Amino acid sequence: MENPRRTEMSKVEIIDIDSSNVCDHGYCGYKSPKQEGYRRKTEWLKERFAEGMRLKVLHAPDEGDVGFIEYIPGEYTWRPIEARGYLVIHCIMIHRKKYKEAGYGSRLLEECLRDAKKTRANGVAAVTSKGTWMAGSGLFVKHGFESVDSGPPSFELMAKKMKKGPLPRFRGGWEERARSYGKGLVIIRSDQCPCTAKFTGEILETAKTLGMNARVKELRTCKQAQSAPSPYGIFNIVYNGRLIADHPISKTRFRNIIKQVSR
Repeated sequence: MENPRRTEMSKVEIIDIDSSNVCDHGYCGYKSPKQEGYRRKTEWLKERFAEGMRLKVLHAPDEGDVGFIEYIPGEYTWRPIEARGYLVIHCIMIHRKKYKEAGYGSRLLEECLRDAKKTRANGVAAVTSKGTWMAGSGLFVKHGFESVDSGPPSFELMAKKMKKGPLPRFRGGWEERARSYGKGLVIIRSDQCPCTAKFTGEILETAKTLGMNARVKELRTCKQAQSAPSPYGIFNIVYNGRLIADHPISKTRFRNIIKQVSR
């Protein structure tokens, strides 16, 4: 007797996204034009496709978009790394529990590896973390990636080399980059992640209740993102020249951090 779950899973397809169909799909669980993060991410993507951005969505017939992978040539990456000649994975995610641990992450990663071979790239790279908001290194190790660099506090740069040449590396200089923002509270954000709009708004409102005026630094180009003060790159909070958050955080977590650094 045929296994219903196996039959259902076999119908899941990978859809290539470009400017013609980007408004028909979601990413990171965001899929409504009513969501600010979705609108901003969609406009961001439209500009990136011309730079070689590839977005592939994992689509289930009954549940819609359940995962995705996003990658771009290293010259245009929105991560603070040097990876010229490589494809750089920004995100890879399965956001429906039902589809996790079922081989779909591998299917998405293999799509990227095939593109790397097709375009004769030097290899594929990805920033990973033992913490939240980024993929762990396990899937990449399984597919032959190796750790080629590390960054504070728990970031690793994973790479699968396909040709001779220099390995990717973090740009470093994290503390110096943070100090360049000077005094006060600065939220550094990018539309690469649709979640940053929500968290930026919450942090701004919370800062007001604490009597703090926050500045928002919008990362509008890949070069600006490559100069970010943390390996995560596209969302950071700096206070008085010191990095206090290297990924999106809740307003409660923000309050606790401010209490600690203000003592």
